[in-house]
Amino acid sequence: MSGERFDYKDDQFQELLRLLDEFIHLQMSIFRQIVKKYGNLLGLEFGGISSIIITGLPLLKEVLVHQGQNFLNHPITPFTGRVFKNKGLIMSNGQEWKEQRRFALMTLRNFGLGKKSLEERIQEEARYLTQAVGEEAGQPFDPDFKIRNAVSNIICSITFGERFDYQDDEFQELLRLLDEFTRLQMSMFRQVYDVFPWIMKFLPGPHQRVFSNCKKLTMFVAHVIENHKRDWNPAEARDFIDAYLQEIEKVRNPEGNATSSFNEENLIHSTLDLFFAGTETTSTTLCWGLLYMALYPDIQEKVQAEIDRVLGQWQQPSLAARESMPYTNAVVQEVQRMGNVVPMNVPREVTVDTTLAGYHLPKGTRILTNLTALHRDPAEWATPDKFNPEHFLENGQFKKREAFLPFSVGKRVCLGEQLARSELFIFFTSLVQKFTFKCSHNEKLSLKFRTGLTISPVPYRICAVPRE
Repeated sequence: MSGERFDYKDDQFQELLRLLDEFIHLQMSIFRQIVKKYGNLLGLEFGGISSIIITGLPLLKEVLVHQGQNFLNHPITPFTGRVFKNKGLIMSNGQEWKEQRRFALMTLRNFGLGKKSLEERIQEEARYLTQAVGEEAGQPFDPDFKIRNAVSNIICSITFGERFDYQDDEFQELLRLLDEFTRLQMSMFRQVYDVFPWIMKFLPGPHQRVFSNCKKLTMFVAHVIENHKRDWNPAEARDFIDAYLQEIEKVRNPEGNATSSFNEENLIHSTLDLFFAGTETTSTTLCWGLLYMALYPDIQEKVQAEIDRVLGQWQQPSLAARESMPYTNAVVQEVQRMGNVVPMNVPREVTVDTTLAGYHLPKGTRILTNLTALHRDPAEWATPDKFNPEHFLENGQFKKREAFLPFSVGKRVCLGEQLARSELFIFFTSLVQKFTFKCSHNEKLSLKFRTGLTISPVPYRICAVPRE
């Protein structure tokens, strides 16, 4: 298996993915029962690795905010070490992580994060997306492909300095590799690899596909960087890669910081992290959003009524308009709550011996923060298992909820939160403004999901009927 690529329609490959999903579904079901029985601070031991599962808003805030400095690191396992090399923005730690994150935040701001120019990029891409959806002429289609293209193009324009046509073969291969990389990372083979790395690295299985895809993604970014170098102007940065190359030059300067973490290896991994984080979670959330609209036509009608009242049929959605659209904003956040795309957050690791809720946690203990339970906590939500935008409304006005943490919280909060919120609102509103999403007569929609690094709906087909 490790030496060949399977087509998505290959029966053997699909059966393998189905079994992997079934295995993880079973794990999650058992896990929920254990938490319900034993409480909000739960210790687990697997393969010699100690883990603590944290549930409930007070404990989550204690770990992520109040004692956040003691839980700042992401654990490096044999698997993640091989894939991420302890580099980049997601899996680096310590001073290296601080340098990389600080630079990424500054550079994203310079290239539009929080500025009108970024909003204009999203609006432009929303026009490409609605045009592509309109070409389906109301016939059943899978929206995942088009949504993934649109969302990815935003981060590509920031990191690579260009957007890609939806039919670009190289871009499609890149997205395919990313999708497969995401899906296979949470397989049982990965868990076994972390326990027996010296054996698993020689055995075939989905983990080998992850390593192969990672290598191809790395080569793609390395190629883009080489192209940038050919016509690079050190005095003017066109995108994230150019800005990073400028930073590397500062280090090479005799007066620069000799201990700096800025090098081409970190550039490759930081770019891949931005590409992954800027594509996967937002596109998955939008796929959940269209699915919920098709399943809840009454809610979709209310969204469209608000859009018609505030924007009409032709005024393009904007972030300024969001303040006048509380119901649409509430629906988007309810999609995030119910979609639950990152159910256990990114794992943390105790950096120094720490006391939590009266329990001693030794340095190196792995911490899992249970966002799933938080977003379905009956103490926080009136109807926790029902899609209900009223959770984010009070007297007709939008209401922020403390127990809503899809981007996490604290010092390692998702650095693209503002970008993601902007994309979700503009893309979602643009689509529902132009189309009514309906179930196909020949297909039955469900809320079944598939597992990977994110929780995504199983592939589905809907009709996007143009609004008159």
